[in-house]
Amino acid sequence: MDKTDTIKSTSKLSITYLVIAVCCTFVTVFGLQLFNRHLLMSYSLPMRMILMIITRWLLILGPGILMVVNKEKLGDIGFQKDKILKQIGIGIYLAFAMSLVLTVLPILLGFKDMTGSTTYTKAWQFTYQFVYDIIGVALTEEFIFRGYIFKKLLEIRNSRRFAILISSLLFGLFHIFNGNLIQVFMTAFLGFLFCMLREKIKGCTLLSLIIAHGIYDALIVLWVSIL
Repeated sequence: MDKTDTIKSTSKLSITYLVIAVCCTFVTVFGLQLFNRHLLMSYSLPMRMILMIITRWLLILGPGILMVVNKEKLGDIGFQKDKILKQIGIGIYLAFAMSLVLTVLPILLGFKDMTGSTTYTKAWQFTYQFVYDIIGVALTEEFIFRGYIFKKLLEIRNSRRFAILISSLLFGLFHIFNGNLIQVFMTAFLGFLFCMLREKIKGCTLLSLIIAHGIYDALIVLWVSIL
C-alpha cells in the first residue's frame, strides 16, 4: 500500500469514527433531555444535583470508548500536562473577557431578557452553578467538540479552517434539542469563538477552554441576578 492509499484509508477510518462519535453524542443528549424532563424532578434536591453532573459525563462515553479502542491519549485531543496553572489562568481570563463583552455589555444596553434569566437567590445555588457548568457542561462539550471531533476532522482533511467550521456547526446542532433555533446559532458562534481562541492565543489549551467555557456560562446566571 503506497502513501496515498494509506492516507485514504486513514481518512475513511476517521470518517467512520467521527460519524459514530457524533451519533452517540446526539443520541445521548436526546436521552438526557428526556430524562431531565420526565424523571429528574422525582429525585430529592441533593440527588438531582449529583445526577445532573454524572449524567452529563455519559456524553463522553462514545468518544471515550473509541479513544480506548484506538489507543488514543488525552494529549492527542488537546490536553497538555505542563504549565497547568497557566492554562487555568488563561481560561479564567478568557471567561471574564467574554463575559464582559457578551453578557455584561448587552445587559447594560437593555438586552437583559435576551441574555438569560434565573431564580437563584442563595450563595450555594450560584456555587453549584459554577461546579455544574465547569465539570458537567464545559468538560464534556469541550472534550467532544474541540477535542475528539476536532481531531477527527483534521485527520479527514488537514485543514484547521475545515475543522473549525464543521466542529462549530455540530456544536450548534448539538443544542437543537433545547427547541430554540436562536440558541443553535449562538452556540455555533461560541463554538467558533472557542476554536479561534485556542488557535490565536498562545498557551490556550483544551483545559483553558473548559475553564473559560464553564465560568463564562456560570457568570451569565450571576450577572443576570445582580445587574
